[in-house]
Amino acid sequence: MEQSGYTQNAKGFQENLELHHSTLIHAQPERVYDALTTSNGLDAWFTSGASVNAYPGGEIHFRWVNWGPDHISTEDGGLVLKAIPPEHFVFQWHPDLPEYATTVEINLVPKDGGTIVSLREFGFAHTASGIAALANCASGWGEALTLLKFYLEHGLRY
Repeated sequence: MEQSGYTQNAKGFQENLELHHSTLIHAQPERVYDALTTSNGLDAWFTSGASVNAYPGGEIHFRWVNWGPDHISTEDGGLVLKAIPPEHFVFQWHPDLPEYATTVEINLVPKDGGTIVSLREFGFAHTASGIAALANCASGWGEALTLLKFYLEHGLRY
């Protein structure tokens, strides 16, 4: 079904609602990949008790405790779809409703002695809660990539 240029799938979700972020991090791709795809790597700068099985069919689980200025404690996770060290990592999680997952695709490209990190998240429902999740994830991933950059370049942790 076509509506205003959007392609609707059978569940009524607009598959082209997506977000994109990119940044240059002055660290080698292997180091960036490890910070994004290992439990120790994520816990060093972002989570509290993450678990990652970074292979297709494995699972990724994020856990935050007393996180950020609002002191949020929450968990989320899903399936790992692709893992090609140190260039490509794709997983799913549930930032909106448990009934559906969005897909997060991360690409790492060597550039000028560092790494361009490009992130795309797609599959948000075209509903009020889906659009709110898109907005939250857009700001959240921007913050996360900034925190990753500060950690890898300067050793700073939030």
